Amino acid sequence: MASKFDVLIVGAGHAGAHTAASLRVNGFAGSIGLLSNESVLPYERPPLSKDYLAGNKPFERMLLRPPQFWTERAIEVLTEQCVVAVDTAARCVRTQAGTAFEYGKLVWAAGGRARMLSCPGATLAGVHAVRSLADVDRLVAELHGAQRIVIIGGGFIGLEVAAVLSKSGRAVMLLEALPRVLARVSGETVSRFYEAEHRAHGVEVCTSVNVVCVEAAQERAQERGMGVRLANGELIASDLVIVGVGIVPNIEPLLEAGAVASNGVHVDELCRTSLEDVYAIGDCAAHVNAFAAGARVRLESVQNAHEQAATVAKALCGQPTPYHSLPWFWSDQYDLKLQTIGIATGYDATVVRGDPGTRSFSVAYLRSGQIVAFDCVNAVRDYVQGRKLIGTQVDLGRLADPQILLKDV
Repeated sequence: MASKFDVLIVGAGHAGAHTAASLRVNGFAGSIGLLSNESVLPYERPPLSKDYLAGNKPFERMLLRPPQFWTERAIEVLTEQCVVAVDTAARCVRTQAGTAFEYGKLVWAAGGRARMLSCPGATLAGVHAVRSLADVDRLVAELHGAQRIVIIGGGFIGLEVAAVLSKSGRAVMLLEALPRVLARVSGETVSRFYEAEHRAHGVEVCTSVNVVCVEAAQERAQERGMGVRLANGELIASDLVIVGVGIVPNIEPLLEAGAVASNGVHVDELCRTSLEDVYAIGDCAAHVNAFAAGARVRLESVQNAHEQAATVAKALCGQPTPYHSLPWFWSDQYDLKLQTIGIATGYDATVVRGDPGTRSFSVAYLRSGQIVAFDCVNAVRDYVQGRKLIGTQVDLGRLADPQILLKDV
């Protein structure tokens, strides 16, 4: 095991793995180390809350690359390496086990960890997150015999997990603190549509509710069981609790090293941090984004991870190309595919194309008359054609007419 690399990448998710692969594609001939805090080779994350949880996709099919890919390209993948410190003076990182790895350039792609509840009972056995392979394997192991599931959080993870578990015949209750699901990422039309869909599939969706604690079962005659206590005093009985309330970026070692950060470590257009020869990408990196009206944002998406990885690889190969990519996201729930283009924050108007009752429609988000984003539900054509309309002004009447193709609007 080498202890010094020309490029050392911390984090082996989509961002880190794609950085390593892209370096070789761009002709980088130096040594590359890829550190993972997990025990397996780099794998896809999106299926964890969908096909993998449902048992429809084995882990082998989730590998980002076959095992031989890394050895053939002289990329050293080092598993079970949890980095806890960065020493920029010595140009090295240190792991929890005390191992030191020196670097010429450091790429921080450590992503984030599941944000857990801050209330009493948050660490009880039976309370689960859905962030890593190990998380889902633990959850699946405990699902056998569990019939009552409470999911806390009405974002993408919570809704995707609810779809999988409700289809398996379990009684699922989803709790959301805000007045509607997907409130942070979509408009009310999309939120209400998904609430109705989940209820139609048997999920009990409860919004504007606050969890104050998770309680162990009072009667231990049963092997499992717990209660979720709400602010109004109600106690909801459950066999398992699944928490999907976002992530916490893994940036503490960079903060201790002096990196500038807020909600994520700050990076420039080439993904450089304020630390010399240290880059950051993916879920943990906060960058100024033109598609968010110039705000500094942290995007949790495969697209962002891949595009920032490509930006860093080119920069390290002497081909600096500023990051400027149109964001896109997706979510699969039941037979519904939600595809999003752009960033809808700060919108002041919406236009609905089509009838949500048909289960195929789009919502355009506008700011000061310009289209800033689309949500497309089972509307792939709108998703493809709408990309070219981001940042443009169009006739709203024509935009609202689903009989007029977006490319003709």
